[in-house]
Amino acid sequence: MNDKQNEKIKSGKGFVAALDQSGGSTPKALKLYGIDESAYSNDAEMFDLMHAMRARLITSPAFTGDRILGAILFEQTMDRQIEGRDTGDYLWDEKNVVPFVKVDKAWPTRPMACS
Repeated sequence: MNDKQNEKIKSGKGFVAALDQSGGSTPKALKLYGIDESAYSNDAEMFDLMHAMRARLITSPAFTGDRILGAILFEQTMDRQIEGRDTGDYLWDEKNVVPFVKVDKAWPTRPMACS
């Protein structure tokens, strides 16, 4: 996070948009958006549709830094592009919205040694 982004989060007004649906919640989110599970046949197609939905929201004229401080994004969203630009760069440079990546991967567990 750069100084301008930090200042925006610290003193700006607005909310943080949660655009971080992952595999478990994506089918329900797509269904609420009007896309039935029959529209895709695997996870790759499902995530392509989810990214298209997110891109449509993000590129909306109403989605701006005037109302939105930041956006929490799913890891795959950070790896994709919107209008030919990396999603995080697009959010900040075009929308003045601070991108955050959701980290929810569990650490592998190891058995503890007993003495």
